[in-house]
Order: sequence, then structure tokens, then C-alpha cells
Amino acid sequence: MNPEQLFQRYQELQRYVGWTEQDAERIRTIAPVLEPHLFPLIEDFYAEIQRHPGALKVITGGQQQIDRLKVTLQAWLKELLSGPYDSAYVARRWRVGWRHVDIGLDQVYTNVALSRLRRGLFRALEESWQGDRRPLLEARMSLNALLDLDLAIIEDAYQTEYLSRSQRVERLAAIGQVAGGVAHELRNPLNVVKTSVYFLLNARNASAEKKLEHLQRVERHVTLADNVITALSSFAKMPVPNLSPFPLEPCVREALEMNPLPDNVQLTVDIPSSLPLALADGDQIRIVLGNLIRNGREAMPQGGRLAITGNRINDGVELAVADTGTGIAPDHLHHIMEPLYSTKARGLGLGLAIARAILDKNKGSLRVHSELGKGSTFFVRLLAFVEEENRQL
Repeated sequence: MNPEQLFQRYQELQRYVGWTEQDAERIRTIAPVLEPHLFPLIEDFYAEIQRHPGALKVITGGQQQIDRLKVTLQAWLKELLSGPYDSAYVARRWRVGWRHVDIGLDQVYTNVALSRLRRGLFRALEESWQGDRRPLLEARMSLNALLDLDLAIIEDAYQTEYLSRSQRVERLAAIGQVAGGVAHELRNPLNVVKTSVYFLLNARNASAEKKLEHLQRVERHVTLADNVITALSSFAKMPVPNLSPFPLEPCVREALEMNPLPDNVQLTVDIPSSLPLALADGDQIRIVLGNLIRNGREAMPQGGRLAITGNRINDGVELAVADTGTGIAPDHLHHIMEPLYSTKARGLGLGLAIARAILDKNKGSLRVHSELGKGSTFFVRLLAFVEEENRQL
């Protein structure tokens, strides 16, 4: 926030607690009463800090730092009692919260430290007050509101800066994770391309068949690398779906054709002809099914059975994609649809995240049931298209 925005926010908070110029005048009235007590309060403040390791750990400069901090606290208290409560005042309070994040001080210590100062100021005011007590009670209320406003600005600054830094750290961690995954995924196909290119450039008297084999290897692994980039691009910017009715059985067949199964995997497809049309973007649902088919295929390296079945579920249709593979451990099951989370030695961990993101945009859902050693079943739920609804439209 810039200084003007901070001050506008502070003025909003002042209005919220009902702060008026009368409150400011009361604070100026009690300032001479409290000023002789500030030094003992400051001494008590830092003596108490030294009894709490969580607060003391941020003081790394020894007694010299404590002496400097005492001077800073004295200036803070004097300004608290004198004002003016302008934009410069608010900016200095904001910097206190920012600084606490910078040095790693838990905000809870700011809250309790201000509570200790508040009690000390009230005690000093009570002990030093002479005359009618009604003005004393009004002054206490004004001082209480002022301290609450200070704490609100400091805490707002702390939370804003802490969140900003946390987000930067998370972004850097995500970038590092993505970079590591991309590097891992691209390195293998690039190494294959490199070795094939080396062969084609340096092999003497290579047969036409051998040259063709290496060219096909280059083409195949360039396609693999391109698929990695496509997956990342698809996840970063998922297009708005075009919801329209389509039959599920041809969509499943097309996804299987684009993601063929090895000979050691037995396939069964059972989608009743009576099943209603699905209401979604057929092209995007084909991507979902392709990801699930590939997952099932990779879960059965030694072979097995992949079964795709369709059912009517209330006002929707559901496809179940079941494999007899290795299954998913319970502690991984709740994370497998998160971006960049993968249980595979190779993989970006984007396939299921993309599938769930697509289904969310298509007003569908994705859930999974899995048992270790028995396999996994992914359930794709979609809206059903009903002719009566179409006539109403």
C-alpha cells in the first residue's frame, strides 16, 4: 500500500471505533501525566522479553541492540501520546509490522507486548490521576481505542507482508518443482534424439533401414517432448468448454484409439446404448479419458485388465475406468489430483490435475477408489442431456 492508501485505511478504522478529535485532545491532556512513567515501562518491557525465548531470539545484537530498541520504543510511545495521527504516523506504525516479519518475530508477541504496555500505562494513569474521575474514565477509553488502532495497523502490515513473502516462496518452490519435472521429462527424449543424430552424422555405411529406425526414434521422442509442453500449456490455460450433447461410447473409442493398450492388457467396454447423451465438451472429455487410460496402462506394466463401463446416475451419467494394476497407497490417494504431485518415478503429476480441472469447468466431477495390489477405479461424472430440457430451451 502507498502512504495515501494506508492513511485512508487508518481513517476508516478510526471511524469504525468512533475516534474523534475529542479523543485526540484527551490523549494530549494525559500525555504530561504519563511521560514520567515511560522509562520504567520501557525497562519492564525489555526485561520481560528476556524471559521469553520466542521473543528474545530476534534480538541478535546483544545489549547494544536492546539499548537502540529502547530509544525507538520511547519515541513510539511519545508519538502515541502526542500525535499528530497523520499519514506519516500511520506509515511508521505500518513499518513496525513489516519489520517484525523481516526479523522473524511471531505476531503473537506483538499482541501480548502491547497488552503489557497498555496495562502499565493504565496503571500509571490511575496512580497519578488527581481530581474528578470521570475525565479519567474517558481518557482511558480514548487511550484504549488509540492502542487498538495502532495494533490493528501493525497486525495488518504483518499479515500483508507475511502473506506476500509466503506467496513468493510458494511461487519459487512451484517454479523449482515444475522446472525439475520438465527437466526430468525432457532430458530422456533429448538424450535419445542426441544419440540418434550422432549416429546419423557419424555412422559409416549405415543401411537405409537403420537410418529410418533412427529418424523414427527422433520423431517419436520429439513428440514426447512436445507432449510435455502441451500438458503444461493445457494446465496453465484451459479453454472455456463448449457444452453440447454427445454420445459417450464413440468418445471412449476415440480416446482408446489415441492411447492404444499393449497386447498384455485385456480391454472391456460396456456402455449401454440406452445411456443418455452427455452434456459437456466432447473434445475436452476425450482428454480426460486419455489421461485415465494412460494411467491405467502405466499401472499394469506386467499386463492386466482395463474395464470402461457407463451408467446412469440420478440426473447424470458416469464412466468408470478400472484397472487391475498396482493401486494407490492411502496416504497418496488424497493428493494424486493435485498439480505436480506424482507417485511415478517419471511424470510431471499434471494428468489427473488437468482431468479434474477440465471436469470442473464442464460441471462434472472426478473421484477415485483404489486398493494396493488390486487396482484403481476412476469415476467420471457428467451431466446428462435430456430431450425435454432441450425443448424447453
